[in-house]
Amino acid sequence: MKQFLITPAAGKRLIARALKDHSAIKDAIKSGVVVIIAGTTNGYVAEEILSSVNQLEGFSRKRFFRGIVLPPVGLTSESGRLKDESGFPGDVVLVDGVWKKGLTIFDVIDDLKEGDVILKGANALDVSDKKAAIYIGHPQGGTIGAALQAVVGRRVRLILPVGLEKRVTNDLDDLALCLNSPGAKGPRLLPVVGEVFTEIEALASLTGAHAEMVAAGGVAGAEGSIWLAVSGKSVEVEAAQELIKSISKEPQFTF
Repeated sequence: MKQFLITPAAGKRLIARALKDHSAIKDAIKSGVVVIIAGTTNGYVAEEILSSVNQLEGFSRKRFFRGIVLPPVGLTSESGRLKDESGFPGDVVLVDGVWKKGLTIFDVIDDLKEGDVILKGANALDVSDKKAAIYIGHPQGGTIGAALQAVVGRRVRLILPVGLEKRVTNDLDDLALCLNSPGAKGPRLLPVVGEVFTEIEALASLTGAHAEMVAAGGVAGAEGSIWLAVSGKSVEVEAAQELIKSISKEPQFTF
């Protein structure tokens, strides 16, 4: 067993590298639709997937989000949205492996079918039960409200890439009941059923190693970092070590 420190940015890259090789995503790229809903973690996912199909040109993570959490420096509104959203490029929608630039989840939601895949980031994570919840700022439920029409109505697969930095300790349903109550202020919260995909799942899928979070935190750029204890066969742990080394210097997210 070995221990490794992973920063939030490195964790996003790790999750993205694993998802580009996810069997359901690869199948949907060959024949179907993959919708990568804009978000900071999904920006890394989009980079990796677009690179895998040689279509990265023209994509940038810098405005690939609708809402964002920033320090209180006046760049965002109370809802967490940028005051200037003129640079929003749309979601990444691949149809039969071809990136249809400028489209969003709302353009294709009615046509999605079983075998297609939607990727949507999350804001709260229950690590032990592998459940996630999403902040809601839009009065009609936003992108996840649209996505669930296809997920529940037509069995479209929902994958939730989310870093362990977003872990919470309370029951997500209880938190949602509190935040969604009449009279409460701020964003609402929606627990959703989907395939939660964290750094732990990423390491398992890419190396076969087992990982668990054993500590967290840091300073001077390591804020939000996690410590993972990685175990398994020696070849698996060595593979995990090389993989983590390769993403360890991922720069902080900027826009």
